[in-house]
Amino acid sequence: MHLSRVFSAELVGIEAGLIEVETDLGVGLHELNIVGLADKSLSEARDRVSSAIKNSGLKPPNRENRRITVNLAPADLKKAGSHYDLAIAVGYLLATEQIKSFDTADKLFIGELALSGALRPVAGALNFALLARRTGIKQIFLPLENANEAALVRGIEIIPAPSLAALLSHLDGVSPIAPKPATEFKPESAGGIDISEIRGQEAAKRALAVAAAGGHNILMSGPPGSGKTMLAEAINSILPPLTLHESIEVSKIWSAANLLSGKYLARRPFRAPHHTASSAAIVGGGQDPRPGEISLAHRGVLFLDEMPEFRRDILESLRQPMESGSVTIARAKRNLVFPAKFILVAAMNPCPCGYLGDEEKECRCSASEIWRYQKKLSGPLLDRIDIQITVPRLKLESILQPASGSAGLCVKIQAARERQRARFKKAGLPFLTNSEMSSKACERMITLDQKALSFLKSVFDQSLLGARGYFRLLKTARTIADLESKEGVSEDELAEAYHLRLREG
Repeated sequence: MHLSRVFSAELVGIEAGLIEVETDLGVGLHELNIVGLADKSLSEARDRVSSAIKNSGLKPPNRENRRITVNLAPADLKKAGSHYDLAIAVGYLLATEQIKSFDTADKLFIGELALSGALRPVAGALNFALLARRTGIKQIFLPLENANEAALVRGIEIIPAPSLAALLSHLDGVSPIAPKPATEFKPESAGGIDISEIRGQEAAKRALAVAAAGGHNILMSGPPGSGKTMLAEAINSILPPLTLHESIEVSKIWSAANLLSGKYLARRPFRAPHHTASSAAIVGGGQDPRPGEISLAHRGVLFLDEMPEFRRDILESLRQPMESGSVTIARAKRNLVFPAKFILVAAMNPCPCGYLGDEEKECRCSASEIWRYQKKLSGPLLDRIDIQITVPRLKLESILQPASGSAGLCVKIQAARERQRARFKKAGLPFLTNSEMSSKACERMITLDQKALSFLKSVFDQSLLGARGYFRLLKTARTIADLESKEGVSEDELAEAYHLRLREG
């Protein structure tokens, strides 16, 4: 045999595509060429593969007096990364007949080779396993450290190999490697601050409960030390645990970003980027486009502390993802779409000094300073934040009182989420939370009595709501009704939703 073909894969954004690795042996002086739009790390694979094969007890390419060509197809797709090493090594050994021939059509080879022949973990193992299932590939060979995350995908055989030598023994039938059993999904508690640790601020806790139950965005404004950051960090403690489907969604993004460390994501993500972060870091992109913080926060929380301190262009770039639940990174050859269904939790001071409207301390800011500071958050951006509350300074009595427990609150939020999931499933809609509903779905899923309609008319007559605000108000009211186990949405739920939308001061 002078020609072999095995399969590997390439990550394009967070989606994996199948790559054919063809190896041809030709006449001529020794030369190993890797073609097919390979990047620098792939061109260096020649030395890694040669040393790994030699140290595994076989004849390496640099001892062949033949011209070796490795083609990565399709040739018009840019290939990057060291995870092709294993496929190149196996393809070469098949072409030189140093290992027995076998059917390669239903097998996928992923892994970086150390010079010793050991296999090192790579990014995107879960994405590659999902590709294997989607394309009908039955077996995927990958490094031992990547087996846990890949085994989260059912329906394919995961073969974890510690080294090239061990893999070759398996393929020759000398020493078979046992397939990795399916990983049992076990969601974990959020950890960190629990909402039961927070003294007072019952109104803010109620607003957080509504945000957590329906996946609504929330903005908290208040003086320094009122507990805004602590409240934001505690929201994960009342969010329902990840389901298997959600975990695969989020783990797929984290795996592509090489953040999984060999295990699936077991708790909802909480991302808190600093206000000096770049646009590419927040939204995603770069020369080789990667998911940004808004995608890493998918199905979890994106916390922006001191929100007005973020660059204006970065804040404005959040508007489209907040509306659509995804972000599109446009490039010359293709557009990449990253999911970004997150709960935005933002905190800010009411003015530069932080004490505007405070009962205890006088604000030292001029009117122009206050206007300039608050103007950093545009109207269209604020219009996409369903809940906007003021978090006042705590009184001593509230600090001294024991904090209320969170067990009952967690149960209510879990029940509200289940109610939403069941309702959407019955209607055949693809949503998980009320905040994801389209305007058409709102009209279909939310019924209002005459009193509720009269309330909405009075709000519109005062020009206090636009079209987007109207539907967002309906979604928040529907969540409040779900929290209270009510079938319909009444004037009471609409009034509370309207109150939560209008920040005081």
